[in-house]
Parts: sequence; C-alpha cells; structure tokens
Amino acid sequence: MAFRRRKVWLWRWRRNPLRRRSDSVEAWVVLIAWTVTVAGGVLAGLAATHTVARTLARERAEWRPAVARLLENAPASAADGARVWARARWTAPDGSVRTGQARVQVGSARGTPVPVWTDTAGLLVGKPPSAATAATRAALIGALTGAAAATVPLVGGRLLRGRLERRRLDRWDEDWARFGPAGGRTAG
Repeated sequence: MAFRRRKVWLWRWRRNPLRRRSDSVEAWVVLIAWTVTVAGGVLAGLAATHTVARTLARERAEWRPAVARLLENAPASAADGARVWARARWTAPDGSVRTGQARVQVGSARGTPVPVWTDTAGLLVGKPPSAATAATRAALIGALTGAAAATVPLVGGRLLRGRLERRRLDRWDEDWARFGPAGGRTAG
C-alpha cells in the first residue's frame, strides 16, 4: 500500500526555510494566470454574448418581410432539389423598386410572388432568427469566445511555469555539480 501524503493548500505562500525565490515567483505566476484566465474568460464571454444578442435583436426589429415578383422563370431542376436562384423585383422600405437574385422553388413561373426579407436599406437578407434561436446562438458564441479568451493566459502561465521549472532544475544541476554526492568532499 502506497503512502499518500495529505495535500497542503497554499503551500507556496507559507513561510518555510526551504522555500526558494523561484517558489514565490511561481506562486505569483499561478495566481495571476488563474485570475486572468477566469476573469478574462468570463468577461470576454459575457461581452460577446451581449454583443451578439443585441445585434440579433436589432436584426429582428429592423428587417421586414416583403413580397417579390419573379422576373423570369425559375430553373426546372436543382442540384439539391429544393431551391434555386432567380431574378426578382421588390419594393424597398423607402418605396424604391429593387431587383436582385432571390431563392425560389424549383420551376416557379415568371410573376410568381415570393416571400423575401429586406433590411432598412432595402437589400435582401435572410429571415432573422427567432428570439429563442438568437439567445441560443448568443450563448454559444459567448461560451466559445470566453473559452478562447481564457486559453491565452492559461497557456501563457503554463509556458512561464515550464520555463521556471527548467531554470530551477538547471540550478539544481549546477549545485549538484559544485557540491557533488559527497557533500563537497572528494575521495582520495
């Protein structure tokens, strides 16, 4: 049965005659890295969630449905079999007439009314997401942004700790070479 030592919390911060300066530096690196990781990730995630939610709410408020009329017959077949692009005309919110490409059913005839969505400038846009879809999308983007933002200080802290560890091991090698296994005495 292996002997298991009890974990001592905050051991790097306690007074100890064997504590080296590198132990204190490492303790500060760990504290700062975790603080910036957690705070930065949460703040970046919340900011991204708020921004995306606000943008999608604005789209739902500003984008309007319109009816476009086909200016040509739609192609009779499509690769995916569902929708094709065809030239259509619609009226923009400012009353001007616009033309462009709209997605329509395969084989639609010229003059067929087609439901489309327009932005405030009268340009064709996709249907805005529902409030539930927008909330889900904002939450997912916020979570991914927070995780990505938290990765930077976490990786930076790990790299810095690895460098400190290599430096500490190099110093131990130097001390070992200087004093040797016999405590500085040589056989002879």
